[in-house]
Amino acid sequence: MEPLRFNNLELRLAHSVADLDAAQALRYRIFYEEMGAQPSSLCQEQSRDVDRYDEFCDHLLVIDLEKGTEAVPYVVGTYRFLRSSVAQKHGGFYSESEFDLCNLKVFPGEIMELGRSCIDAAYRRRGAMQLLWRGIAAYIHIHDVQIMFGCGSIHGTDLKEQARVLSYLHHFHKAPGHLRPRALEEHYIPMKMLKRKEVDIELAQRELPPLLKGYLRLGGYIGDGAVIDHQFNTIDVCVIVETENVTSKYIRHFSRDRREKKKVLAPVATGNPVQIYS
Repeated sequence: MEPLRFNNLELRLAHSVADLDAAQALRYRIFYEEMGAQPSSLCQEQSRDVDRYDEFCDHLLVIDLEKGTEAVPYVVGTYRFLRSSVAQKHGGFYSESEFDLCNLKVFPGEIMELGRSCIDAAYRRRGAMQLLWRGIAAYIHIHDVQIMFGCGSIHGTDLKEQARVLSYLHHFHKAPGHLRPRALEEHYIPMKMLKRKEVDIELAQRELPPLLKGYLRLGGYIGDGAVIDHQFNTIDVCVIVETENVTSKYIRHFSRDRREKKKVLAPVATGNPVQIYS
């Protein structure tokens, strides 16, 4: 996957210990310091968000080239990828601690788990998310990924406060049976908290977290049941996206309601420019 540049930002995969360390530092600031997650003693000691999956996952990075150095990159956005062909060699997927993925794991093609997504607060309106989505599209093309999935998180753990959003996801975005993950029995929380006719659709859509809303705009589905993640202070649902929809819907989404004209995102190496809408 070739690095891409947009103004002062570079998108590429991590390829060094320093790259991974910078991504883990960003994750710690966002998840623990900003969003109130509870760090393990190891995470707190290192001021890094770390787990056993980091070692064998691919990490997509957005780097501000005007800050930091090549030896110590200034990472402002990140995503973590785990393909099924890799997960099989390393004990499975992160999401399996919360969801039964049997329906997905028997899928004959390549599937991929996405997770640990975050962006520095100062860059959330500066194109970093568009770059990350462009990187996802390139990565799934290179590896012929046909389905991507992961835990979609809703901030907070108060089920009553999220009854409308959870009910909306249940009634209007449930995954087809052959792809549908289910929350593990010991964690299972029913999402049907309101009847279909009781759900204020427009209000529920406004209350959706931006990343979860982005998955749904790409035709994403939601599994059966939610899980409370007390460590990360979230309510998790399992999101599934069939990747054939990603590129075209991604472009249409980011071309809507934009105040600027389309810009060119150029590969660092020689090659044809890629259009991105900002």
